Amino acid sequence: MIEVAALVVFPMLMAFSAFSDLLTMTIPNRVSLALVVVFAVLAVSLQMPLAIVASHASCALAMLIATFVLFHFRLMGGGDAKLAAATALWLGWENLFDYWFVASLAGGVLTLAILELRRRELPTALSNSRFLTRLGDKSVGAPYGIALAVAGLSVYPQSGVWTRLAGG
Repeated sequence: MIEVAALVVFPMLMAFSAFSDLLTMTIPNRVSLALVVVFAVLAVSLQMPLAIVASHASCALAMLIATFVLFHFRLMGGGDAKLAAATALWLGWENLFDYWFVASLAGGVLTLAILELRRRELPTALSNSRFLTRLGDKSVGAPYGIALAVAGLSVYPQSGVWTRLAGG
């Protein structure tokens, strides 16, 4: 049962984080925490070898360190950093490059779209939309959680966790 739930939980939490970041410019800590807890329960349920769990945990720790350096230099939000680390826990080292590559591409497209939005005046009919106004605010960063979620969702089916869950 936990296996079926995990096939759904990861994608749902990724989608929730993307929409949360888009609408509120925040990714709740409970999303990253839920990803960690569900992974731990899943690892026990699947009787994942300790070496594999340790490898995934070291990948998450490395991602957390790297993204908090970016956070320190105000290049990434704290919620984004925690989400990237929790996602890396699920994907592991073997998928980390693909995850970061897709996140970079999606983040670039997202950034270009937001820059274009900020270059233009919002139509009066849309000026009451708080999230569009916030996206158009030049003093606010980009909701990079969207790019992280897109990357996580696109790489997850290639992961060892997915393969084990899907019975491969």
